[in-house]
Amino acid sequence: MSSVMDMETDSDIDIKTNSDSDRIKKAIEPCLSPCPIERGMRILGGKWKGSILWHLKDGPMRFNDLARQIGGASKKMVTQRLREMEDTGLVNRNVISTKPIAVTYEITDFGRTALNVLEELKKWAEEYNI
Repeated sequence: MSSVMDMETDSDIDIKTNSDSDRIKKAIEPCLSPCPIERGMRILGGKWKGSILWHLKDGPMRFNDLARQIGGASKKMVTQRLREMEDTGLVNRNVISTKPIAVTYEITDFGRTALNVLEELKKWAEEYNI
């Protein structure tokens, strides 16, 4: 009556279940450590990160201009996300003046590699109206 393991190899596990159709479920290489999707989400995930990266795709922006583009995010939140993104190599911070302080942010080559992912996410959200 309970699940019974039929066969186990290095590459897959077959499990027989007592469901209505008595189907066999197959689990291929269970994700025991962070999988590539999870690792990628650790870099790109987090509220506003995708939007920040998207707004930087066309060139460097001063902090206040960027913060205005990210509607709904406080300057504190934008600052926090930019620091995280700088730490992971997605953006560069450039001080252009010290008195008064003026800073620009620009997308890195590594950050540009994520733009295709964001473009697909954008298309998906538009297609399903989410």
